[in-house]
Amino acid sequence: MATSCNKMEKIQGHPCFGGNHHKNGRMHLAVAPKCNIKCGYCTRRHDCANESRPGVTSRILTPAEAIVKVREVMASPVTGPIIKVIGIAGPGDPLFNEETFETFRMIGQEFPHLIKCLSTNGLLLPEKMKLLEEIDLHSLTVTLNALDPRVGAKIYSHVLHHGVRYTGEEAAALLIGNQLEGIRLAAELGLTIKINTVLIPGVNDDQIPVISAKVRELGAFVMNIMPLIPQADFAHVLPPSPERLDALRLANEKTIGQFKHCKQCRADAVGLIGQDLQLTPPV
Repeated sequence: MATSCNKMEKIQGHPCFGGNHHKNGRMHLAVAPKCNIKCGYCTRRHDCANESRPGVTSRILTPAEAIVKVREVMASPVTGPIIKVIGIAGPGDPLFNEETFETFRMIGQEFPHLIKCLSTNGLLLPEKMKLLEEIDLHSLTVTLNALDPRVGAKIYSHVLHHGVRYTGEEAAALLIGNQLEGIRLAAELGLTIKINTVLIPGVNDDQIPVISAKVRELGAFVMNIMPLIPQADFAHVLPPSPERLDALRLANEKTIGQFKHCKQCRADAVGLIGQDLQLTPPV
C-alpha cells in the first residue's frame, strides 16, 4: 500500500475525503448493478439528468465500456486535468459484483496515478480484503446506519448472504457485524475510510454518536452524515433540516472529522462535486 506521505497527498487530492473539491474531480463508473441488501430508503427505478442521489445511473456499463469512458474523460482538455479519483459506487453494491474488480484492474494498468475509491454496504467487506489489496484500493466508503440490530431491522428489509435470505434483527446483526469487522480490517490494511450514515429522523437519530465513536475507534478517517431522501419505505418521513444536520455534525466532529459538502452523488457522476457533467444520455 502507499506510504504515509503518499497517502496524505492522495487524501488532499480526493474531493470526497476532505480534499479540494473546487479543483479536484471524480468519475464514478456504474459497473456494479447487483445488490445484496434492501435498504428502506433506496430506490433505483428513476433516472433524470438533473437528479443527484445514490443508486441512479443512465445505464450500466461493462468493464470494457467503462475503460473507454475513462480514456475519453482523461483525454479531454476540460475533464482530464481535474479528474483525480475513479470511484465505483453502484448502482448496486460494488463488492457483490465481479465487474468492480475487473474494472479497477484495467484502471490500474492504464491509469496508475488515479486514486481508486469504492463505496459499499460492507456486508462482504471482511472476505474481500485480499482483493482490495490486490487492486491497490486507496479510499473506502462504508454506509453504516445503525449499531443496534433493533434499529437496523427498521432500516433493512432483508440481507442476502451466501445464498441465504435473512430478515429482521438477524439480518441487521449479520450486516452490522460484517461492517464493523470490515472497517477494522480495512484500517489495518491502510485504507482511508469514510463512513456514510443516512440520518432517518425518528429512526436512527440516537445511533449517530455511538456510530461516530465506534468507527473512530476502528480506524475510520472521516464521517459523512447524510440527510434522508424521502422515498421508498421512508417516503412519508420528513428529511432532517439543515440546522439539525449542522448541529449533529458539530457535536460529532469532536469525535471524528465530518465531511460537510456531500451532494449524494449519482452512480455515474463525473466532474467536480456539485458541477457534474452529463456524459451519457439516458436510454
